[in-house]
Amino acid sequence: MIDALRRRWRNIQGPELSDICYATQSRQNAVRQLAKDIDLLLVVGARNSSNSNRLREVGEHSGLPAYLIENTDDLNPGWFTESARVGITAGTSAPEAMVQKVLERLHAYGVSIVNQMEGEPEKMIFRLPESLFPQG
Repeated sequence: MIDALRRRWRNIQGPELSDICYATQSRQNAVRQLAKDIDLLLVVGARNSSNSNRLREVGEHSGLPAYLIENTDDLNPGWFTESARVGITAGTSAPEAMVQKVLERLHAYGVSIVNQMEGEPEKMIFRLPESLFPQG
């Protein structure tokens, strides 16, 4: 795909391929920040998602018990204490609807307060090549 784009637009520029995507890096940074204020981390995502597994690892490296869950059936009530501060994040491909279902289940477990943490604002701008615009 990249080769085809470069053949069509010789001056095209993109991010370094060795870099992880912005959304992935942003989420990892957010977990590091969140880890300072929580007792347990839940990562909503697929077990075969390297992004989701890495988020769990970042939580563990921050000294937290961290669990990767695909759906609400993966939640274990034994993980939670009455005073536990639980952080939730999600892999980049995890559906928002599943995150909401996890929150609903936590409410059923007695969680009464949910605070949202703002992520880093997106700064990456992708301009379309001028050749795509009509001349005139």
